[in-house]
Amino acid sequence: MLLKKALLSAIAIGAMLAGSMARAENLETFRVGIIGGENEADRLRNYQCIVDQLPKVLGVKEVKLFPATDYDGVIQGLLGGTLDYAELGASGFAKIYLTNPKAVEPILTTVQTDGATGYYSIMVARKDSGIKSLADMKGKKLGFADPDSTSGYLIPVTSLPKDIKTSVKDYFSETGFGGGHENLVLAVKDGKFDAGTTFGSGVGKFDEGYTSGNLRKMVDKGVIDMKDFVELWKSPLIPNGPIVVRTSLDSNLKSKFKDYMMNLPKSDPACFAATMGGDFKGYTEVNTEFYQPIIDARKAQIGG
Repeated sequence: MLLKKALLSAIAIGAMLAGSMARAENLETFRVGIIGGENEADRLRNYQCIVDQLPKVLGVKEVKLFPATDYDGVIQGLLGGTLDYAELGASGFAKIYLTNPKAVEPILTTVQTDGATGYYSIMVARKDSGIKSLADMKGKKLGFADPDSTSGYLIPVTSLPKDIKTSVKDYFSETGFGGGHENLVLAVKDGKFDAGTTFGSGVGKFDEGYTSGNLRKMVDKGVIDMKDFVELWKSPLIPNGPIVVRTSLDSNLKSKFKDYMMNLPKSDPACFAATMGGDFKGYTEVNTEFYQPIIDARKAQIGG
């Protein structure tokens, strides 16, 4: 709770301070934003290795974690200049870019075990619900993860109409949000939604939660058993979300951070797996151009 209050306070201060760029010249605390939708204790534990290792790497006194209750908490912190680094979904980055193109810069993204730099939005339902296909969802209640989630909202609402031959609003009886990916899947499990959209690598076996993504993380934590779910729909490939840094950070510090992250899969595989959640091959460099299709989709969706 204190960390949540600290994040909100940091966001408010950042919005008022026009001189936030001055921090780049004499940075003592490196602030890490963590998007919501997963148990907070798990998120803090998974990032502890970053907290322990980065001060020496970057030459700062400390690294602080700011877990938000939702995606927008981190987005506003980055826009306000009160966060220095975060891992976002592509749609979250698009929201920042469309608000202020100079606030952050994407530097890296993950690479799947098969070499792909993308993943999928996956719609799941309870196996015992009798719902076996997207056609069975007509007139049923669909849950999304978060308004700023790429796989949990943006891609489903823009891609599903091609498959259902009508709008999401007209096809489903009701839609709602689960409050993040983990909470959304639990809501489907508890019967609050007939089905819900989350994400996975699409590599490996569905009954194992694939090799990475929210389903795999939940399986690894023992929160769900995939035998209780059925896959109803899978989206086109979505570009993996970026690791972003505050644009006004000192260029030397950015370089040190980028090198550290690029080497993490080999220097500390356990830390890499913990922060990313699942089985990935490593990182690769990206820039804004890599996310242009998602930026365009988000812009069109807002305009519509």
